[in-house]
Amino acid sequence: MKKKRIFTVMLTITIFATLLIGCSSKNNNTATNNQNDTATTANSTDSANADNAAETNSKPAEPITLTFFDKNTGDAFTNPVALEVTKRTGVSVEIQQPSGNPSEKLNLMLASGDLPDIILMDRGSDIVNKYIAAGAIIPLDDLIENFGPDVKSQYGEVLQKTRYTDGKNYYLSNWYGMDNSPVFGIQMRKDLLKELAPDKAEGGQAFTTDEFEQLLKDFKAKYPNIDGKASIPLTLNAENMGAVLGTFKGMWGMKAYYEDGGSLKFDVKDPKYREMILYMNKLYREELIDPEWAVNKTQTWEQKLSNGFVFSTASAYWDPGNANNALLKSGGVDKQLFSYKVVAPGVDPSATTFGPRSPLGWDAIAISKNNKHPEETMKFINFLASEEGQYLLMWGIEGQTWDMKDGKHTPKPEVLQGLKEDWAAEQKKTGLQKWTWFVKNGLGSDGTPYHIGDNNRGEIDLMAFKNLSDTVWDTSPYDNLGPGGGTPESLSYQKVQDIMKQSITKIIIAKSEQEANAGFDSMLAEMKAAGDENVEAIITDNYNKRQELWK
Repeated sequence: MKKKRIFTVMLTITIFATLLIGCSSKNNNTATNNQNDTATTANSTDSANADNAAETNSKPAEPITLTFFDKNTGDAFTNPVALEVTKRTGVSVEIQQPSGNPSEKLNLMLASGDLPDIILMDRGSDIVNKYIAAGAIIPLDDLIENFGPDVKSQYGEVLQKTRYTDGKNYYLSNWYGMDNSPVFGIQMRKDLLKELAPDKAEGGQAFTTDEFEQLLKDFKAKYPNIDGKASIPLTLNAENMGAVLGTFKGMWGMKAYYEDGGSLKFDVKDPKYREMILYMNKLYREELIDPEWAVNKTQTWEQKLSNGFVFSTASAYWDPGNANNALLKSGGVDKQLFSYKVVAPGVDPSATTFGPRSPLGWDAIAISKNNKHPEETMKFINFLASEEGQYLLMWGIEGQTWDMKDGKHTPKPEVLQGLKEDWAAEQKKTGLQKWTWFVKNGLGSDGTPYHIGDNNRGEIDLMAFKNLSDTVWDTSPYDNLGPGGGTPESLSYQKVQDIMKQSITKIIIAKSEQEANAGFDSMLAEMKAAGDENVEAIITDNYNKRQELWK
């Protein structure tokens, strides 16, 4: 699904000048010190507000074209949905996207000053702060106030939480809003699980870490070899350690940092982290983890899963998608890897943290200082961010891809089938969910999801939601708290991260628990020598400042 593939993407929007200065001035001049004029003044103000509301969604006097840098796509804005957007708004869009590295293009545009009208960037990247500091994108607050009523109502408190340190909004988030979509989990072959733990194969019940360990042992004992190859109880993708560690941290209910006495510390300092890593080491020493996992690249990992001799892995539930397609073709639905919850000792199943998600979005969409139509641009943005605009972008055109039945958006069955069989082809034909701008997660006012694909969940998705929806947690308070780039502390921060990255794998593959413990102690000592405490002080300070800004 498109939504799943965009796990690392988010937008920034900033907008130029304010409107209604003339109207405000006129209203102010209308007021007099004469009490008899009060009613006239009120009527004049109401009239101006009504005119402004009507103007918010009006088309520009003359058709305009806005240049739009979208790092996610370079396709021409000509599909059916795009043409409908232009028809309703009077705005055409010229998409700009490099064939090379989008980050390099963004830096080049900033250096040269050759900026498009609208820019879409990674919200979590430092590039957003660079654009703000350079004055390359404009504050949106007045434009939102005067021309963005739907932006205000749709984004709500997100606008408060995406403010810059000066208290202004320079962008609008993309893929924003909290939902209960799960992320990580232990992926297990359902057909094999039916043999080994039939009472839990259909989901809804968590496994303990002891039960999971026993499952791995039972699988290995029953199937030492599959199709002439040594079976693997648990394999891991060393090229995606974020997902591997995110899954195991989820079992222990750990988050981005260890909160200790009002201070934020690196997660490895949480006593539970040592417990977690020693558990992984135990599984490895018992030959339950793939002996080659530390050199597994994504392609190798997928091949091992696809070949059918692996029982489980740790990842986001959509990561084994290619492997599951192969397993489905070779053995049917139940041969696929499904997502299950595993819980560490002493942890409440509802307190597990397999689902890190940010309601502040993945992308940032901003208006550049070179934009000559800031007011018209905000009206355009307001339409796209509105419920009407979202359903158009994400569902397509009424009568073509969906119908309104009993007051609810209802997708056409053939469209859902087309998306299931060939998402890219159906998207190209209909235009739905091609332009993912100002996307809001969750449900619209009629109770239907903003994303048409959410009506078409397969068995893999449904199992993940059944088992892991209650593990979702908000990452936004902890995002991007590190030292600013170019500072001595930023160098220490990078060094500390390198130490952790290099040490964790060695600890997992240690030959004994004693060696694993020694390796963990050595990692902490190296981190301290690299200045981790100074970095943690900055992280804590940035966290506290963010909490104040969000009040």
